[in-house]
Amino acid sequence: MISWIDIVCSALGLATVFLAGRNSKYNFWVGYLYTAALFVMFYGKCLYASLLLQPVSLAINILGHYRWTHPKEDERSAADSGALKVSMLSWTERGLAVLAVLVVAALWGWLLDRLFPADPHPYLDSCVTVLILMAQLLSALKKWDCWVAWLFVNIAQIILHISIGNIFMPIVCGLYLLNGLWSLSTWVRLYKNNS
Repeated sequence: MISWIDIVCSALGLATVFLAGRNSKYNFWVGYLYTAALFVMFYGKCLYASLLLQPVSLAINILGHYRWTHPKEDERSAADSGALKVSMLSWTERGLAVLAVLVVAALWGWLLDRLFPADPHPYLDSCVTVLILMAQLLSALKKWDCWVAWLFVNIAQIILHISIGNIFMPIVCGLYLLNGLWSLSTWVRLYKNNS
């Protein structure tokens, strides 16, 4: 059955990632609405790891909004001095990010399994949630690597949403995946142009 919240989340999510992929600071305004809609949807689907971390997601969105519009002197885009330029993680930072996702997801999944036995997939739910938070954090810092993380998020979300019977979200996640591939190459060009 298709619900109104599935449609709202789909529209807001697509708008947010579309704007982010095009390097638009307006993605954050849509992101605030998206976070609120996701909170409602996750509550209705009993996906408690995702539900409980929406306030963290909101905080990351606020941080990203500030960072993208208030860069330090050496972080300014060559195309717009009032904008944060795209940068990349070092290989060491990438390894630490992957390790952090795996450890936090395993611990969160274990805790979720004990606290909320109604969650149909606590470890997959936790992994998706932690990956989303890492991708959001990297996006807030305008790291090119965020799009690699989003690709993994989108694949995992397709699996999760199909398993719980969501109709629109797997389609939306497929569109996110296409946007992520396009944005990955777009942000490489921005990185090379110091933008």
